[in-house]
Amino acid sequence: MLTAHDYPSAQAADDAGVDVVLVGDSLAMVACGYDDTTSLGMDEMLYHCQAVKRGTKKAFLVGDMVFGSYEVSKKDALRNAFRFIQEGGMEAVKLEGGRYLADTVKRITRAGINVVGHVGLLPQRQASIGGFKVQGKTAAQANDILQDALALQEAGCMMIVLEAMPAEVGGIITSKLEIPTIGIGAGPGCSGQVLVQNDLLGVFDKFTPKFCKQYENLAGRTTTAIRQYHDEVRSGVFPKPGQHTYPMDEEQLEQFKRLVGL
Repeated sequence: MLTAHDYPSAQAADDAGVDVVLVGDSLAMVACGYDDTTSLGMDEMLYHCQAVKRGTKKAFLVGDMVFGSYEVSKKDALRNAFRFIQEGGMEAVKLEGGRYLADTVKRITRAGINVVGHVGLLPQRQASIGGFKVQGKTAAQANDILQDALALQEAGCMMIVLEAMPAEVGGIITSKLEIPTIGIGAGPGCSGQVLVQNDLLGVFDKFTPKFCKQYENLAGRTTTAIRQYHDEVRSGVFPKPGQHTYPMDEEQLEQFKRLVGL
């Protein structure tokens, strides 16, 4: 699994053979410049879902339900889940939270919509838990996360994201479930992994999570390329006649010059 937030990022993930593309609400920070994920609205999220849908041919598509779109009531959650499918072109929705969301998950899945769960660190609730902190570091905390995952499985989730927990905890929870787990900072024992595309490509440079491996430094390379373009325009090197320009018939050019008094 890998995130995508627009047409080019979706194409890249799809062409690379990624099985599941997640339109994650992390795009609030890495693509829209918000300070956190809670500022993103439904209409903004659906706009990005639509762009990702157009860029994807093979991958299974999951959309993150934004903060406030599923907590108020099960009725609201179902209505907004339908919007992700009908307007956003998604094939599943993802909700952050534990067993207290079990009834909401049941309501959505009974309507025929696939649901992906998300336990452990919940970025949409980071303000209430003191920031982006590792979860499940004690036996009691780890068991609490396991109980959340089991409840979500029972409610009908097709898979569950495990975020920011000791690798051993991620592996044990995976072994206790019958559905796949997708780890993000939860160790290699999960069924699969997910990263934010702009993090692994080195595009988002405000911070890099400990669990993220950067495979590229596109922020640096992009700035270098743009600076070279800027310098070449100022110096007259670009555009180069004949290489970056279109030709015109010489007779027509002379006629045009006469028409404008040159």
